[in-house]
Amino acid sequence: MKKWLKTMAWAAAAGAVLATVAVSAAGYAVQRATDGRVYASPGEVPANRAGLLLGTSRTVRSGRPNAYFYNRVDAAAALYHAGKVEYLVISGDNGRKGYNEPQDMKEALVGRGVPAGAIYLDYAGFRTYDSVVRMEKIFGQESFTVISQEFHNRRAVYIAQALGLDAVGYNAADVAAYAGMKTRLREKLARVRMFMDLWTGKTPKFLGEPVEIGK
Repeated sequence: MKKWLKTMAWAAAAGAVLATVAVSAAGYAVQRATDGRVYASPGEVPANRAGLLLGTSRTVRSGRPNAYFYNRVDAAAALYHAGKVEYLVISGDNGRKGYNEPQDMKEALVGRGVPAGAIYLDYAGFRTYDSVVRMEKIFGQESFTVISQEFHNRRAVYIAQALGLDAVGYNAADVAAYAGMKTRLREKLARVRMFMDLWTGKTPKFLGEPVEIGK
């Protein structure tokens, strides 16, 4: 029994070390590859025909407003009004009744003066990987601007680069470090999973018929 416990302890320790190395390596690779591809000011961002606004929920579990949501919407509206994108594709989750990230974000954007006709909704953006792939496969965009918080933008831009797409990121304001602690932990793990998706050539959960932007 003692030998078995010792073996399990060694296996757990080795697994923890490997996981730490994987997380660190993934984070370093993404950071290095996307330096110079994410921007904090609308004036610095290269112009693109379309922006990809990555969805999130309007509220957190407690029912309070989600700062990630409102900061992303503010950033997307600022980018549009600065003339840096002509159209916005909102890609998010609409997988259960009463939950509709793209529609909620569209309503918020219209309230900020973005014309409804300049907004396209992608209801099958269940994951960032899916959103980036669908931006090309469904919406026909090989060059676009991703709009989210910086840590999220870097992963999305890395995915685009790995798939041969020309993407840059415009950074929405972040949230307080404590409030975003869980999100940042998930992001570290998401970067490891991203490399697995790229390595295996994973396809989105849904594709569908092409949508012509600006028609």
